[in-house]
Amino acid sequence: MYRLSFLIIIFILAGSLTGQEPKTHGPDFKMDCKACHNTSGWKVDLSKINFSHDNTKFKLRDQHAVADCKKCHKSLIFTGVKSACNSCHNDMHSMSVGNDCIRCHTTQNWLVNNIPQLHEQNGFPLAGAHTVLSCIDCHKSETNQRWDRIGNDCASCHLKNYNAATSPNHKAGGYSTHCTDCHEPISMTWGGGNFHFFFSLTEGHNIKDCTKCHDPGNFKAVSSECASCHLKDYNNTTNPKHASSGFGTNCIICHTTRPGWKPAQMANHDPVFFPIYSGKHAGKWGACTSCHLNPNDYKQYSCLNCHEHSNPTELAKDHKDVANYIFQSTACYNCHPKGSEK
Repeated sequence: MYRLSFLIIIFILAGSLTGQEPKTHGPDFKMDCKACHNTSGWKVDLSKINFSHDNTKFKLRDQHAVADCKKCHKSLIFTGVKSACNSCHNDMHSMSVGNDCIRCHTTQNWLVNNIPQLHEQNGFPLAGAHTVLSCIDCHKSETNQRWDRIGNDCASCHLKNYNAATSPNHKAGGYSTHCTDCHEPISMTWGGGNFHFFFSLTEGHNIKDCTKCHDPGNFKAVSSECASCHLKDYNNTTNPKHASSGFGTNCIICHTTRPGWKPAQMANHDPVFFPIYSGKHAGKWGACTSCHLNPNDYKQYSCLNCHEHSNPTELAKDHKDVANYIFQSTACYNCHPKGSEK
């Protein structure tokens, strides 16, 4: 009877060892123990286990690949662990940027190397002076780890600068709080290379004293029309006399912004009046007075001043088929408005 009882116990134990999975890792864990363990003990050597995490929904890469299993699996029951970053990692940013760490971080380290690109995705490209700022210069919080949205409006950060500006006084002058209306976004300073980029201050317009053009009490009361500042120059010009010669008051038709008004070139002379920069007459004249003999009235011109060497008799023969031919400048122009022979 004693022997029979002993055999029964042996068979029960054998059935338990061969017919059931160990319960240490939970009832749903279905793996052969030899995949991770060996006969020398239960200690697991991560470099030798015959199990790939790639077969799960969470592939281990970089720092995750060398982490101890228990860093993520707090108990020996491996199922039921969430794959969301914040299930293992504390959210240092207090949910100010969401819980998807891989938007900014990689599995190699916590360093963020694509801050400009991330900012651009959020609608605020980091350019000019914004490229050298520390994150906490703009995103201020009690922990210096919250990246709360602060708005893309300039005044979100620069209202203090706006209120403190005195040259000119932005607040009193009714300036917009949208800084890029006047200031160049890519500049490293408020003045920048071209802070007045809505009206380029180049060469002769590069004036440091704003009040030369602006009323300090109302900076907006300035027109971009040339004559609003240069009408006096226009009226006083005698070579040629602009007013009596019918020149327009839009200075840029002939002038650049260089000081002294020179060089000057009447850009619309070819299409509107007569081709002197193109065609057969290109390079044939040295001064306006070569054709316009009266400097007080550029409406007058002389073709014959240049063509005086022409023989009127020979020209008359060449024009024998032309009705009412007259050897006069106005007649030349009427038939040859583009300066060509035909």
